Amino acid sequence: MAISTPKFATQKQSFHAELKKRINQYFTERQISTTGNYKLYIKAVVLLLSFAFTYVHLVFFTPPAVWAIVECAAFGCIISAIGFNVMHDGAHGSFSRYDWVNNLASNVANFLGASQHMWKSKHNIIHHTYTNIHGVDDDIEARPLLRLCEEQEPYKIHRYQHWYFWAAYSLLYIWWIFVTDYKKYFTGKIGNVPLRKMTAKEHFYFWFYKVAHAFIFIALPIYMVGFSAWIVGFLTMGLVAGFVLSIVFQLAHTVEHTHFPLPDNATNKMEDEWAIHQLKTTANFATRNKVISWFVGGLNFQIEHHLFPKISHVHYPQISKIIKQACKDFNVEYVEYRKMTQAIVSHVSYLKHVGQAS
Repeated sequence: MAISTPKFATQKQSFHAELKKRINQYFTERQISTTGNYKLYIKAVVLLLSFAFTYVHLVFFTPPAVWAIVECAAFGCIISAIGFNVMHDGAHGSFSRYDWVNNLASNVANFLGASQHMWKSKHNIIHHTYTNIHGVDDDIEARPLLRLCEEQEPYKIHRYQHWYFWAAYSLLYIWWIFVTDYKKYFTGKIGNVPLRKMTAKEHFYFWFYKVAHAFIFIALPIYMVGFSAWIVGFLTMGLVAGFVLSIVFQLAHTVEHTHFPLPDNATNKMEDEWAIHQLKTTANFATRNKVISWFVGGLNFQIEHHLFPKISHVHYPQISKIIKQACKDFNVEYVEYRKMTQAIVSHVSYLKHVGQAS
């Protein structure tokens, strides 16, 4: 059943307006673009070459079994990193100032098996607008395996979700490319939210890239190495990629200090303006760890990303200082975990709490 999406409150002294003013001033004074720079482009080339080398080595020069499994696990990490750094910025239009380059970058997802059309609708529009709102944000819908907010119906299995969540997270990539994309396509909905009608061109590309992915990741590898070797390698790659993708996004929204606001039943309006809602539902982690920041494409600066998704992640460390100061000036909480381990502990504690809550 389709639902009416909630509306956000408006304020006379808008926190969001002041925040945009300060961020615009930062880029104007320095005369720099909000999109990616040479650091991002070098990283993109490194990741894409790593993908190509690993794929060719596994499929055409297959190493011994133990080394091949290790390499497949690394391949899963490379795929995740490409998703974080190349596809994600491209999909938001922040990879480059040129639209065709952004389209090229975002199109990488299609070759990795994930429909870019479905992703943009699910992530850019629904998740970024209605973050952590039960019944709208599909990113917090993982039932029956997981209960990610207290508004969701509890099952007995959820009492143990803080023990088995890692296994459920590992299924994300495989479930995404083989199940949920098709579910969205055939139902015309993402959760309860209707998709806009697809054009003939979009229908064609959906199936074209699904067939291309099947050839690159299934047919050709099976032909070259055999079914048994392929299934072990594909599952290793897919499960590692699924876990890495899942844990990074979950640490940003389902931890002890984030909120899950609901609209007023009578007016269907949210209590806060949109920017404050983003700060209440989003958390940062390990922002001083340059290795993590490099690998996850700045998604450990999730607050900055949610407030300014069209700004490339290469700028997040700098603009985070401006956003923190604005939060202090407006007395708005800025949720941040200094270390990734702290965020993981908080996430597990949250899963335990919501899983055992009646």
